Amino acid sequence: MIKRIVFFIAVLGLVSCSLPTRPPVGPTAWMVSPERTAAPRVARTDIWLKMGSVSVTPPFDGRSLVYRTGDQRYEKDFYNVYTTIPAEMIGNAERQWLNKANIFSATVGQGNSLFPFYFLQATVEEFYGDYRNKPEAVVSVEFFLSATSAGKASPLIGANRYTKRVALKDNTPEALVLGQQEALAQIFNEYEAQLYKYAGNLPKPLGQ
Repeated sequence: MIKRIVFFIAVLGLVSCSLPTRPPVGPTAWMVSPERTAAPRVARTDIWLKMGSVSVTPPFDGRSLVYRTGDQRYEKDFYNVYTTIPAEMIGNAERQWLNKANIFSATVGQGNSLFPFYFLQATVEEFYGDYRNKPEAVVSVEFFLSATSAGKASPLIGANRYTKRVALKDNTPEALVLGQQEALAQIFNEYEAQLYKYAGNLPKPLGQ
């Protein structure tokens, strides 16, 4: 009897070793990347703009999509994530948008080593799906434009905050990502118009 049990254990061991291995099921990755399709503006300055890092407030700063299900309740979806953290994703989209707008001679990223005359920072205060009633994408961004002098950002030229809520066609992750992209596009479009006004009356760089 003992020999028979040992035999069966050995057979099961061989069978288990021969089973194909299956990779773990990973999360679905999404990209929010609004694109500017309008014609470029007539540039108002031949100086370039440098973008600082985009900061995102918790709990929206991680890769997981975030759902608001109650007045004080937010849930993270670990099975649906952004391709990169929102700060990088939104920062790249913003830089590409402003370059296509053609307000400045160029809009460069934080990694550029050239000294900037004008500096733009942004804070994302809301970036989630609101499912308390009808599903909506909610995005809030505040922009800070400053002139630089001797390496220090001074003075502040303007601070502008925008909030957009876009109704979703359903409660799927894809609908939320598309809604966030539309909300972000609306914000970029409105801030572009404001930035264009600022560019018409910018303080002169040091030494000019």
